[in-house]
Formats: sequence, structure tokens, C-alpha cells
Amino acid sequence: MPAWLDWATMVGFCGMACIIGAYAYQTFKPRPDPFIQHGTNLLGAALLTVSLLVHTNPASLVLEGFWAAIAIFGLARAVAERRAAKSGEGAGDKA
Repeated sequence: MPAWLDWATMVGFCGMACIIGAYAYQTFKPRPDPFIQHGTNLLGAALLTVSLLVHTNPASLVLEGFWAAIAIFGLARAVAERRAAKSGEGAGDKA
């Protein structure tokens, strides 16, 4: 294995694959599941952050922080929408 290809770099490549995969999923799927999309983005940001803690790049660390925050916001909104949809279904059943 080349010297530059250490465990942290491999973790970073996995994170990169998650983020690219989530973007492709959003682009090619007519109605993407927000839990898959944002969850995969959050996982990718976390893996890239681990890599960046070993091979420090401050600008990229800040980027991953924003990427993770946006993914968490997206997951929270998806949870709220799912709860609202379930409570709306229950209200219609009582009539």
C-alpha cells in the first residue's frame, strides 16, 4: 500500500463516496427519501471529519461542519414532516 494511503485517507474516501452517492441519489431518484439523502450526507461528513482530524485542512473541516449541520437540519425537518403526516392521518380517521 502506498504511504499516502493510510487508514485516515481510506476513511476520507468512504466519506467522499457517501456524499457523492447522496448527491447522485437526489439527482436521479424522482422522489428521494430525505432520510436516505440526509443520513448519507451526515455519514459522509462524519467520515471526512475523522480523516481531516488526522490530515488537517481547516477550510475543509469548516465545510464538513456546515455539511453536517445542513444534513441534521434536513433530518429534523423530515422527522417533523413525518410526524405531521401521521397526526393528519389519525385526525381524518376519527371523522
